[in-house]
Amino acid sequence: MNPLSSLSILSVPGLAGDKTDDVEAALSPAAIEKRIRELRMGVITVKAAPGARVRVTQIRHEFLFGTAVANGLAENDASSFPGEERKRFLEILSQNFNYAVHENALKWYDCEKAPGVVDYSVADRIWEYCRGLGIPMRGHCIYWEKEKCCMDWLKPLTPEQLRAAVVRRGLDVTRHFKGRISEFDLNNEMVNGDFFRRRLGSGVVNEMAWIAKAGNPDAVLFMNDYGILCDGGFNIESYESQIETLLSSGVPLGGVGVQAHSGTNTESPMNPVHVQKTLDRFSRFNLPIKITECLFDVGDEKTQAEQLRTVFPIYFAHPRIEAVLMWGFWAGSHWRPWAALWRTDWSITPQGEAFRDLVFNRWWTKAEGKTDKSGSFETKAFFGDYEITVDDSVKKVSLSKHEKTLQVSFA
Repeated sequence: MNPLSSLSILSVPGLAGDKTDDVEAALSPAAIEKRIRELRMGVITVKAAPGARVRVTQIRHEFLFGTAVANGLAENDASSFPGEERKRFLEILSQNFNYAVHENALKWYDCEKAPGVVDYSVADRIWEYCRGLGIPMRGHCIYWEKEKCCMDWLKPLTPEQLRAAVVRRGLDVTRHFKGRISEFDLNNEMVNGDFFRRRLGSGVVNEMAWIAKAGNPDAVLFMNDYGILCDGGFNIESYESQIETLLSSGVPLGGVGVQAHSGTNTESPMNPVHVQKTLDRFSRFNLPIKITECLFDVGDEKTQAEQLRTVFPIYFAHPRIEAVLMWGFWAGSHWRPWAALWRTDWSITPQGEAFRDLVFNRWWTKAEGKTDKSGSFETKAFFGDYEITVDDSVKKVSLSKHEKTLQVSFA
């Protein structure tokens, strides 16, 4: 079903008028905390004998806090990490993230450096590591519309040859990862590039989508672009118009990807009011929104940490946001090493500490007590996976945002 056919605004209550004063009030710490509790928490009820000691321990978030993973994790990559660095990288990855994306290994230029010579071995190895850690991956990206990001061998092809290459790529990558990766950025940064559309016509985006679906009918296809939440939102209108046009043309989009590389185009910090208004604006498409690429590159380490503490709660408190992915975490393999969460020597930065405090302290549930006279213990809890301990008995359970409540019986 076309999401535009049943538009209904899903945004923060009280902001429909888009007045700055209203938005600022909704961005107070108390208002954000209230929305988080309403949106991201449910109730766990434990049933056991009266007076039984109960401990509720969260072990994983349902909300997706992710990161990009560098090629160097794979032993078969030219930039492969030394053994000790790989071990430390995997430790931090497993301890801090529950979602991931290949930084470069799945991009077309990395998988097919020469025409017809397709090699997914690095992408496969990274996926294998993430699978071993129980971390699902998304696919970035099937195509990339910027000409400078297209392989040199693509550029002299005739329209017929280029279309054949597009078909081959879309089918091959979705088939190869079928059952392993089912979400992809379809055609990256279409506001800022037009390599394929200029040569094959604007309808090629629709073709790309259905090619991907032919390779994997379950593939969920996302848009992805920048200049939306950062840098004054210079691409907002173009991106919004592009999404609306694609949906009305029947392109089966399953989500909106929003990049958030703060400070990479200007030295301006992110504006909370702008972030909130923009997320509400894109909510009209009735599609999941994911912050697909996130980093804070403004000022010194302290300023970066302050930015994360300001913006992350806005993301987490928004009803359309389903994931936030940092674009890397370790300075030793990072696009902007000075903006990483962990320094080259593996010491954590103030930004990394802010990230961990939010995700594993403020938004993490640990509760304990005793059942009452009726044998019941109840607690508010963030959606996710839990270990419930009653005396010496343990059960692993999940509290889902779709169910909102969970009863665990030890009777």
